[in-house]
Amino acid sequence: MFDSTAVLTVFWVYLAGVVIPGPNFVAVVHKAVAATRAEALALVAGIVTVNLLWSGCAITGLGLVFAAFPWAVLVVKIMGAAYLMWFGVRLIVKAGKHPALRPCEGPAGSARKSFFQGVVTNIGNPKSIAFYAAVFSAAAPAHPSVSTFVSMLVVVVVVSLAWYGLVAVALSQPKISSAYQNARKVIDRLCGGLILGLGVRQLT
Repeated sequence: MFDSTAVLTVFWVYLAGVVIPGPNFVAVVHKAVAATRAEALALVAGIVTVNLLWSGCAITGLGLVFAAFPWAVLVVKIMGAAYLMWFGVRLIVKAGKHPALRPCEGPAGSARKSFFQGVVTNIGNPKSIAFYAAVFSAAAPAHPSVSTFVSMLVVVVVVSLAWYGLVAVALSQPKISSAYQNARKVIDRLCGGLILGLGVRQLT
């Protein structure tokens, strides 16, 4: 039986969780202003793919797994924090060194690389793991029907794709991209510092 109340609850809980800035948001912002729109949207697709995976696991019992094996949470958090710190340091060190790209161009395979970056960023995102394991799994019903399960997954895809896609499209406008090119060293270091700080905070 379709549970509209559960789907609506998941919608509001997920909407609140996805719009709170975190590593995913910073990665989308940086990719949108620093690269092409296609690359930014490819990165968004990678993030959304992992969101779909995490939400499916959460609905089917991810919270119970993490509760039974707390060491697994610690391992995932440490690995995620390590990746965030590496990513942040890399942005800081290479700030302003990448070549400027016009909105219509990009190296071959860049969309595939951006998609993979989105996947890795979200898998290593401790905010996502904590949200799905605790908040999202608590909001989802214990034994949803197939229609309810599919509807909740659709909510996750539509909300995350709409939010991150909007950010990517808005910030990849030519005027914004041009402004970034004029101050890309500062912006790269700022984004790198934010991601590095999130990683350090996760460890401490």
